[in-house]
Amino acid sequence: MATQEKYPNRVIQLFLGITCMATVANCQYGWTLFVGPIEDKYHWARAAIQLSFTIFLIFETWLVPLEGWGVDKFGPRPVIIFGAILVTIGWIICSMASSLGVLYFAQVLTGAGAGAVYGTCSGNSLKWFPDKRGLASGATAAGFGGGAAITVIPVANMINSSGYEQAFLVFGIVQGVIIAGCALFMPRAKLPPGTQIKPRVITSKKNYNQIQLIQQPLFWLIWALFVGVASGGIMGTASFGPVSKDYGLNKIPVTCMGVTLPLLTMAMSIDNICNGATRPIMGYLSDRFGRENLMLVVFGGEALALLGLVFFGRSPVGFMFFAAMTFACWGEIFSLFPSMCADTFGARYAAGNAGTLYTAKGTSAFLVPIGAWLSKGGNWDRTFIMSACIAGTCSLLSFFVLKPWRRRFIENNNREVEELEKQGIFQDTTL
Repeated sequence: MATQEKYPNRVIQLFLGITCMATVANCQYGWTLFVGPIEDKYHWARAAIQLSFTIFLIFETWLVPLEGWGVDKFGPRPVIIFGAILVTIGWIICSMASSLGVLYFAQVLTGAGAGAVYGTCSGNSLKWFPDKRGLASGATAAGFGGGAAITVIPVANMINSSGYEQAFLVFGIVQGVIIAGCALFMPRAKLPPGTQIKPRVITSKKNYNQIQLIQQPLFWLIWALFVGVASGGIMGTASFGPVSKDYGLNKIPVTCMGVTLPLLTMAMSIDNICNGATRPIMGYLSDRFGRENLMLVVFGGEALALLGLVFFGRSPVGFMFFAAMTFACWGEIFSLFPSMCADTFGARYAAGNAGTLYTAKGTSAFLVPIGAWLSKGGNWDRTFIMSACIAGTCSLLSFFVLKPWRRRFIENNNREVEELEKQGIFQDTTL
């Protein structure tokens, strides 16, 4: 007698992915807490220290296409476990690094590991929820954007009480164990037969693999917009610690909801909450009202928030508010762009394709040293104005250029598939 095949609960799979993302988030969003202590101990140039963050982002993003290919071929479990091991080793080495070369090497490992976790969980959510891609990818990305909000206070406290070396060591080990544990329960995405899939947004019936993807001019427009909007958020992620220090704000005590913390610690907690919370919200709204419509609003919002830092960022309230708004308006790229990629180029190779698109984040990292260079003398206005101009341009391009182009592309693909189906010569699967 044949046994009935069991299918994992996709909500549980989404939760496991979110947990992995929240756990690995410190590798990026906790970095700014370590910059000052490293600079104080070794007196290395700030730009040299921040170069390690750029290295982290490059290896976090530029290897994701390969890691995404691994997910499409072998499933998520082995890729995530591999990432957990690299993250742990990387932070242990960071705890012992006494030269810039060793610190850079540690960030290579950490970046590759974080990318394996991020790319796998993000791509996996697109496969489990083809009917709610914006919401699912947004919720998964929220784990990465908001996860650091949970640990930023204990990390900051451990740095202050035991030194940044101890924080790297302890949290590196804890992160690796949690991520690997979740991965053990994450099989390849497989929906039960007959699952009703009714996305509200227009989607393609044709699946492009990674080689076919990079041959499409439309993909490169999406990629370029990703780079532009990410640049402002990435520079903020890496630099708000030094910015607050240059403005003399970082240690000012701030009380919120009965909790008193140094301004930088409080601001980072609020920033990460805003960064994480808006990802599923905007992803959900994009499922209902269209990806590009949301891009017009939130990318324009990022431009305004960055300009707000220019005019009001030197006051404690102004810095905290507009830093939070910057995070709130750029985090959506990690729900809007992956879901748009799967909508446009198909779901079968969603992990690999989303990973290829994710290299845009690594490219934007090259602007971090430029931002530090522009801010020489503590003048961050040039950095924020440059980022605001880029975000504003991307807002307009997404609505007036990308939107009509992408609709024509999908409609042409679907007509082609429907014609082949009528002839009985087209066979394809979603996953």
